[in-house]
Amino acid sequence: MEKTEIIEKLNFIIAAVFFVCYFYQLLYIPSALFIKEKTHKPNKKHRFAVLISARNEEAVVGELIKSIHSQSYGRENIRIFVIADNCTDETAGIARKAGAYVYKRYNLEKVGKGYALEELLRHISEDYPKKYFDGFFVFDADNVLEENYIEEMNKTFCDGYNIITSYRNSKNYGGNWISAGYSLWFLRESRYLNHARFLLGNSCAVSGTGFFFSREIFEKCGGWPFHLLTEDIEFSVHNITRGEKIGFCKNAVLYDEQPTLFRQSWNQRLRWAKGYLQVFGKYGKDLLRGILGGNFSCFDMTMNIMPAAALTFCSAVINFLAFAAAVFSGESVFPVLVSFGESLLGMYSTLFIIGVITTATEWKQIHVSAVKKIFYCFTFPLFMFTYIPISITAIFKKVEWKPIEHKIKTSAAELKRSA
Repeated sequence: MEKTEIIEKLNFIIAAVFFVCYFYQLLYIPSALFIKEKTHKPNKKHRFAVLISARNEEAVVGELIKSIHSQSYGRENIRIFVIADNCTDETAGIARKAGAYVYKRYNLEKVGKGYALEELLRHISEDYPKKYFDGFFVFDADNVLEENYIEEMNKTFCDGYNIITSYRNSKNYGGNWISAGYSLWFLRESRYLNHARFLLGNSCAVSGTGFFFSREIFEKCGGWPFHLLTEDIEFSVHNITRGEKIGFCKNAVLYDEQPTLFRQSWNQRLRWAKGYLQVFGKYGKDLLRGILGGNFSCFDMTMNIMPAAALTFCSAVINFLAFAAAVFSGESVFPVLVSFGESLLGMYSTLFIIGVITTATEWKQIHVSAVKKIFYCFTFPLFMFTYIPISITAIFKKVEWKPIEHKIKTSAAELKRSA
């Protein structure tokens, strides 16, 4: 068998493994489109604490607090807490003036949102009776909420879900191809991953911001002991492997700001990629036990945090070695490039179709011009391709948490009017 045939077969095998691992997610699409949600159970009021971890977020934190105060749920049942985490600006003062209860934290050794949330929850536990709050919302400082957000999340809480994630939209979908790539991915994650999981009775996954957990979960976890680079995925996997089912509320819509600079995007997604590896290293055995025990959600989470990175690494190594071998042996590199190009074309086509489906069904949720909506379907696969070097780098590089600058000050209503 010639070297070219070997490379083609290896690329085919990797593509086939990708398909086997992720084919089930294609079945999520019709599930999200055609399965109807169950009617909510009787509704009752709960008292909630809102947790905001903010590091140098003076430009945006006030708008988030304003959107929380404007909730239809009723201000008397909501108390807002901000942890000003290693801030060197006016975040604390602005948050306090806007009506939040503010704590300050200075610790340059234990850096990251997980540590900040842990300290904030410790302060709340010390300053309020044990059962004062029925549950906790977690937001990033750049978020803004639609006015019925907490009301809708409370309905899902009343249905019996102790952890709930929400519909994640973006402030700056039309910023450029980078922010659009993030935005389209989060819309797809909301509609065709979490919503489908929820409708099928499987567990969803918390995605960074815009989620809820009950006092019962807080007590079971012993606070917030989640400090890996992706504390949200760690929190999700920890609870899923212990039998909890994370719910989803499609009517609770949150907007956040996406990076537009490639360097910022690289750093953020490198942290995510490294965090996935950390989570698998810590919970891999628990996930495997869950899979063997018939827990489909454990399989689902495993597919989301591990195989893509491993298969991407294998593909890159195989094709690089084949290219190098051809160069050193004096053979033509063209067959190797063609084989690799065919693999990329297949990936591009798949991602393009995913982008088109998501754009079409979430058309009214994307607050940019029709031309941009269509154009960013073509750039979405390119954005996703940049995960290839990021995933490979994460395997070898030590990664630390780095803040992302946020500057867009707007409300949910203004975003809708700007479309």
